[in-house]
Amino acid sequence: KLESMSPISSKSYCLELRIFSEKVKRRTEDISAGDIRIYLAGYEHLKMSSISKKLSVLKSFFGWLTGEEILLRDPTARLKPPKKEIRAPKALSIEELEMLRESCVSVRQRALLEVMYATGCRLSEVQSLSKSDINLQSMSCRVVGKGNKEREVYFSFKAMYYMRKYLMNRLDNEEALFITERKPYRRVGHRAIQREIGKIAELAGLEKKVSPHTLRHTFATLTLNNGADIVAVQHLLGHSSPSTTQGYATLSDARKREQHKKYLVQ
Repeated sequence: KLESMSPISSKSYCLELRIFSEKVKRRTEDISAGDIRIYLAGYEHLKMSSISKKLSVLKSFFGWLTGEEILLRDPTARLKPPKKEIRAPKALSIEELEMLRESCVSVRQRALLEVMYATGCRLSEVQSLSKSDINLQSMSCRVVGKGNKEREVYFSFKAMYYMRKYLMNRLDNEEALFITERKPYRRVGHRAIQREIGKIAELAGLEKKVSPHTLRHTFATLTLNNGADIVAVQHLLGHSSPSTTQGYATLSDARKREQHKKYLVQ
């Protein structure tokens, strides 16, 4: 809390440390690097990124204990995070995006889809949006992302149209931009948004798994493929490092051919 970490991150750290304490039943000062290796080895079924996250939480915890001189040595000091699998984010094609749009059965679904795609926001950022955050004149809003960093994101004409239509049909006094379908009306939760996007993908008959994060990947990939500046996309996504945004810069074959033709010095 003192380091301004988001409540979601704090909750996640708490859960990870609770699991660790239940599995490694030893006094904190007696825990060795070997104990931690054995603990992490028990998660061989998980992806490397998930194991890295578990180690990162432990490194943070034991590093703090050592820094505060509660422990004399840090058992995680010599443990290196496993190599992450380098995979291109699974973005949707323009055709697949259109299939999702046409499969929406309510204005609420369409508004949610268009807002998530147009802004490239994270799930938590969209979930915490309120009606008062929307600037209708500039077709934009300010969101608070990772690390408590604020940034401005923008809506498309389609997003504005369906968002206005959705808000006009609402008879409640809730301040949240997206609310539950049934009474008592309240701000929609993270899981409910995930389920809604999954439902739309099911109706569209898409075989690949579609999540709110897929729409963020799609925003980044299609925008970069359309010629957007990578630094601009970095700021729109709220990435602190351009190398993170670089992961989305997977150009289509047609775009590569076009760039070669356009920029090759003959």
